[in-house]
Amino acid sequence: MAVRSASPGGNGAQMSLLRKASQQALPSLAEAEGGSLAEALVAQFPGPAFCASADGVMAGYIPYVNTIATFLTRRCYEQLAVDLCLHNLPVRLIANGGGLVYAPLGPTYLAVEDLAILRVLPNMTILVPADAEEMRRLMPQTVERSGPCYVRLAKGGDEVISRPDLPCELGKAILLRPPVRLLLIGTGIASGKALHAANRLAERGLATGVLHLHTLKPLDDEAIVQLAAAAEAVVTVEEHCATGGLGTAVLEVLATRLGRRAPALLRLGIPDRFAAHYGTQEELLAHYGLDPPGIAQAVEAFIGGAVERAA
Repeated sequence: MAVRSASPGGNGAQMSLLRKASQQALPSLAEAEGGSLAEALVAQFPGPAFCASADGVMAGYIPYVNTIATFLTRRCYEQLAVDLCLHNLPVRLIANGGGLVYAPLGPTYLAVEDLAILRVLPNMTILVPADAEEMRRLMPQTVERSGPCYVRLAKGGDEVISRPDLPCELGKAILLRPPVRLLLIGTGIASGKALHAANRLAERGLATGVLHLHTLKPLDDEAIVQLAAAAEAVVTVEEHCATGGLGTAVLEVLATRLGRRAPALLRLGIPDRFAAHYGTQEELLAHYGLDPPGIAQAVEAFIGGAVERAA
């Protein structure tokens, strides 16, 4: 929960830094998130700290609302559409536990359709950082962003794959590994899994590139088209339902921009059914074939089939 995100270097620290940088940035916490994060922010900023998000905007603030991802999306979807997106209000939705983070608590806590249902809302910006370092670089860019913004966070402590030598700009993809034959496209922590899978595939003679999309909306169409046009096949990897999220977004771009010239596409994600068992995040990722070995195995099978079809 948010108490964990308030650890040094986590989302709580980012909210504090944003408040220092701009008096318009207004930390807004859900009722479930009292405790250390709320107390720390109130102590540090004794002025306005918490209010209803839409009301905060009307008062000239930019609210940063922090709670569990499923609470921010499924539970108040109509309010997101009507109160925020319809009026293009600059509210920042900071979602803890995106994807399979809360797997031990069962399917009601799994935020695996959040990207799909938010992607269809006009004016909504969607960010899915790969790690804490990338979050630190992206969050300040949200202050001046018009309209609502959804930031999907993982559990914290995830492997850092972002590189300080590469630019990190909202709306722009990051090439982590140049492609030759195959292009893997990931978002969030799935980009790290894809990167490890690419290393495995390279050891087996399959030169594989990795493109990381920390911004799902607006999508960097140009980067996707440029790299995909030169690849034999494209594989998307996401900690999300295979329908409606990253894979669907990439498919739409390739179909629209490349048409018959588009390479073969495989979308890796969570299948179209509810989780039937409990477990850790890593256990469920492995169960769905979204860990590095599972990704590599799926890619090899897909490439073999694509070669046979081409012949």
